[in-house]
Amino acid sequence: MRIGMMLNYAGGFRETAAEVGELEKAGLDIIIVPEAYSFDAVSQLGYLAASTSTITIASGILQIYTRTPSLTAMTAAGLDYVSDGRFALGIGASGPQVIEGFHGVPYDAPLRRTRELVEICRMVWRRERLEYDGRSYQIPLPAEKGTGLGKPLKLINHPVRDSIPIVIAALGPQSVRQTAEIADGWMPMFFHPERAADVWGDSIAAGTAKRDPALAALEVFASPALYIGDDADALLPLVKPQIALYVGGMGARDKNFYNDLVSMYGFEKEAALIQDLYLDGRKDEAAAAVPDELAKAINLIGSPAEVAERVAAFAEAGVTTLAVTPLAKTSEQRIRLVGGFRALVG
Repeated sequence: MRIGMMLNYAGGFRETAAEVGELEKAGLDIIIVPEAYSFDAVSQLGYLAASTSTITIASGILQIYTRTPSLTAMTAAGLDYVSDGRFALGIGASGPQVIEGFHGVPYDAPLRRTRELVEICRMVWRRERLEYDGRSYQIPLPAEKGTGLGKPLKLINHPVRDSIPIVIAALGPQSVRQTAEIADGWMPMFFHPERAADVWGDSIAAGTAKRDPALAALEVFASPALYIGDDADALLPLVKPQIALYVGGMGARDKNFYNDLVSMYGFEKEAALIQDLYLDGRKDEAAAAVPDELAKAINLIGSPAEVAERVAAFAEAGVTTLAVTPLAKTSEQRIRLVGGFRALVG
């Protein structure tokens, strides 16, 4: 079981880099840099690559609509180079609120775009002369769509690796099925070990059946909050506002991936209530409506024995990396918590 950590969207580069260096010494295996509508992830990943030596650095996630597939491949190859082969490319579709609301581009065909992007990236890393005729991407661009002057090119540099790990953030059945088929890793959100198979089991099986034998077994990333201590119950309310944000407010009333997921976990009535409260502006009440059972199941909050038991449950459900969010106020507390977790996990 690898342990990792997702950085905060609003973290400062210099302060974050200093802390990540200490987390690396404490036994952290992978650091994941998100990208929403704050600073871009690539700048921070490059900064972290220069200030670390062993930890894997990963994007979590680069949005598939905001960069061309070729630029995504170039960026990944560059980050892999400056980190001496320690980069993992995390990608995802994000959502219409960010893609259309902040970037001003249509949120269309996420499954097809993801598949074509993955295929193009792998061609670029193998330094093939790039010719691709997809439905979303045509390279070179056909004459009727441009000047007609484009010609097939290949990456000038020789990448450190010709196959950089690709991790896809996915929640819906079709998306998870495709991820199990084509990706190196899968990054779901709000992973419930005891109920994940009920929601995604068929999709994982269907995708795995079509998986290229050249790919290793699918890595599974879960992202629980972490706190180890006998006073853990007092910290449970700290994780509920984020759950309420996603279940209640991350999407429209009739199109919210996270609300659908929690409903499929068996909390349909609770998910509907959380959404109603959140969209009515009653955010504190929405957070209070998050069931303790759900908050405990998808996180690692408890005594050492309780956390060890939950880690075993995640492992039994197929999770290979726990990308935790330490519930701690200071850098020193986070480093200590991660070190204790490393010792607990082994």
